[in-house]
Amino acid sequence: MASLYFDEALTPEAFVVGGVITITGEDARHATQVARVRVGERIKIGDGRGRTAAGTVVDAAPGRVAIDVAEVEVIAPTVPAIRLVQALAKGDRDEMAVQAATELGVSEVIPWAAARSVSRWEGAKAQRGRARWATIAREASKQSIRATVPLVSEIVTTAQLSKADALVLVLDPAATELLSATDLDGVETITLVVGPEGGIDSREFEMLEAGGARRVKLGPEVLRTSTAGPAAIAALSIRLGRW
Repeated sequence: MASLYFDEALTPEAFVVGGVITITGEDARHATQVARVRVGERIKIGDGRGRTAAGTVVDAAPGRVAIDVAEVEVIAPTVPAIRLVQALAKGDRDEMAVQAATELGVSEVIPWAAARSVSRWEGAKAQRGRARWATIAREASKQSIRATVPLVSEIVTTAQLSKADALVLVLDPAATELLSATDLDGVETITLVVGPEGGIDSREFEMLEAGGARRVKLGPEVLRTSTAGPAAIAALSIRLGRW
C-alpha cells in the first residue's frame, strides 16, 4: 500500500493524470528524511479534503517530493456524517479516542468541557489543545490512507451542545435503547457524545435530553472514554453498510 502525504495548499487543478505534483514542507521532509522515500517508489499525495493523486516519485530531494500522477481519486463526503463529541479526559485518553475515531472514518471531532472532565482547556490552552487534536487527526489520516482529514472544532460547553440540530446520541451504559436499534432513516448527521472518566453528570443528561438528545448504549460492558466513541463509530459503520 502506498504511503500518503498531505499538502492542504494544493488546488483541484493540480490533480491531473500525466501531470506532476510537488510538495515541500514538513510532509516532504518526513517523506525524505524519516520514511526514506526514494525516486521510483509509489506514493500518494492528497489535499486533505478528499482528493488524492497516486504516482511514482520522480524527485526526492531534502524537503521536496514530486510524483508523476498516474491516478486521481476524489472521495465524496460520507452521508450520514458521523461526528464525535469527546469529553476532555486526563492523560492521553481523549487523544487516543481522536486517533482511533479518525482511523475509523469520523467526519468531525468536537472537544467537550464536561462537568466531570479532569482536564481543562482555558485561555491559550484551548487553542493548543485543539491544535494538538488536529495534528493527531491529520497523522492518523495519513497512517490509515484516508483522503479526508476530519475537522477538529472549537471546544463546546454542555449548553452549546444541547442546541445541536442533528441526531444526538449520548452514550450511556444505563440507557435502555441500543445503538444498534436506533432509527437512522433520513439522517444526514449523527452526533455521538462520549463523557469523561467519571461519567456524564445528571444535570448534563437533563440539558442534553431537553435539547432532543437520546441516550443509547452499545452493550452490557462499560467502556473507557478512550474506546467508547471508536466502538460506536465501528458499530454504525456496519449498520450503514460502510464495512
